[in-house]
Amino acid sequence: MDFLFLRLNSSKMFNDFLQHIKFQKRCSEHTVTAYRTDLEQFSLFLLNTYSSENLAEADFPQLRAWVVALSELKLDTRSINRKMATLRTFYGYLLKNKTIIVDPTLKLKALKTDRTLPTFVREKEMDTLLDDIDFGNDFEGLRDKLVIELLYGTGMRLAELIGLKDSDIDAYQRTLTVLGKRNKHRVIPIHQNLFALIQSYQAIRQNTLKFSANLLIVTNLGNATYPMLIQRIVKKYLSLVSTLDKKSPHVLRHTFATHLLNKGADINAIKDLLGHSSLAATQIYTHNSIEKLKETYLKAHPKSGI
Repeated sequence: MDFLFLRLNSSKMFNDFLQHIKFQKRCSEHTVTAYRTDLEQFSLFLLNTYSSENLAEADFPQLRAWVVALSELKLDTRSINRKMATLRTFYGYLLKNKTIIVDPTLKLKALKTDRTLPTFVREKEMDTLLDDIDFGNDFEGLRDKLVIELLYGTGMRLAELIGLKDSDIDAYQRTLTVLGKRNKHRVIPIHQNLFALIQSYQAIRQNTLKFSANLLIVTNLGNATYPMLIQRIVKKYLSLVSTLDKKSPHVLRHTFATHLLNKGADINAIKDLLGHSSLAATQIYTHNSIEKLKETYLKAHPKSGI
């Protein structure tokens, strides 16, 4: 296996493609890593099943066989569709550069997925977490509360939070700038309480840590933080107020969008705040809002119980 990955990673075609999506398509490091992993997994499948190591020679039956194999492993449908999207991008690149003359993904169809509503934390539970739970006043406590407040108060993604720098905060405008998908910047307003928390955290970070990376959120040693740490912080504190099965940074992003929509925010404004490229990605939150309207109607309308 290691020999195969060594051969693949030394391939000019493979590395040119990764450079293309990183610098031309401006994909994030996370996305580039996902493409690399998907193609390595497909290469391993080709080797084990067809004794082939050349991705450029793969045909549609081989691609379809991989999809079937992934389905038989009970892999989530969305994950399989994402891997197929990787193949489409890769072979589209090879076709454009005339490495191949036929795109083997043309007949590859996405699998049907069940449409699930975004999971979110209720407003009362968020109020309890942010107003009543004691995070502590030391560096770690303020940092952990700031993590929760930033994710819920801005709707930013996990990777955007990790990459946030002190210089991204505009104290005069009370905004912060995040680097989103495809290296696109967007400006997000922050409320007074969140801005005050940022200032308190920065002060105690400066007084507590001898060294600090050029980032807003850092570890107890002052190093750059990492996804698992943020995920642990979110799970720890959401567990105190919520019985949701899923407790992740992305749940707080869903919560941000759902609460804004429930309070009457314009969906186009929410789209811009979340950094969605199209309105379709934002519209899924309207389903949660409709459910809230139904609940209110059934409780309030005098004829609803008849």
